[in-house]
Amino acid sequence: MTPDTSPLLPVVAIRYCTGCRWLLRAAWMAQELLTTFEKELGEVALQPGSGGVFQIRVDGELLWDRACDGGFPDIKQLKQLLRDRIAPDKGLGHSERGG
Repeated sequence: MTPDTSPLLPVVAIRYCTGCRWLLRAAWMAQELLTTFEKELGEVALQPGSGGVFQIRVDGELLWDRACDGGFPDIKQLKQLLRDRIAPDKGLGHSERGG
């Protein structure tokens, strides 16, 4: 398939507070998601924000909100939430085993 005919893949957006210095956390989470879902994601975008915001959206739908969900997601939890949304049949290997 050429880029013009390939199916649209989900887009993840991570909005982080610049004043809180959460860029490194957002970038690390983006790297983890891109590594785990390299064939299932079309893009992971980092969006600077303010006011203590840390939100993760998939195609515009809220997946995680620091204010509502109580802090930051554990990376294992985030991968499971994203997998359940975009690739329910995908195994996550060691991320699913154990506690």
